[in-house]
Amino acid sequence: MARLAIFIDGGYMTAIALREYSVRVDYSKFAREILTAVGDKTAEQVDLLRTYYYDCLPFQFENPTAEQSRAFSGARSFFEALQRLERFTVREGRLAFRGLDSAGNPILQQKRVDLMLGLDFATLSVKGAITHAALVTGDSDFVPAIELAKQEGIAVWLFHGPRVNSRGDSTFAEELWLASDERVELTKELLESVSR
Repeated sequence: MARLAIFIDGGYMTAIALREYSVRVDYSKFAREILTAVGDKTAEQVDLLRTYYYDCLPFQFENPTAEQSRAFSGARSFFEALQRLERFTVREGRLAFRGLDSAGNPILQQKRVDLMLGLDFATLSVKGAITHAALVTGDSDFVPAIELAKQEGIAVWLFHGPRVNSRGDSTFAEELWLASDERVELTKELLESVSR
């Protein structure tokens, strides 16, 4: 039987669903939608191995403001809710503080998220645990992992935002799009169909 793993870059999903389309996604419905799309396109029975969600908790100073505490607590609750979903795993990176900008806002750098996603993706591919992989991201850093997976016979699906967002910026790397076997745009209509 065909087996699928879904890999979701949480920061990317927030940028597309919430910031671009103002849609709050029900991730259980979203995973089922991806599973259905893969099964329909391949015309075979596909089992979902697991959905992996990668993100960082919001930054907060040692003595956080009330707003930072609320954001941190809300994100922690969200991650815990995701972890309770069937066949869901949350992988947490961290935000590294790199100083303050000229306006006094913290300069933050996400750490470990891309590496964890790439390692999980490569490991499942090499072990033969999956036949299909669905990536929800726009980052070209994953191209080497995609190439490895394809060498192992894995069909790689890319679920991506619009080619250009409302600010005129590209939402995914062309190299990533070209490396993938199948591509599905995360349209507003698709995301609204899996909203909470």
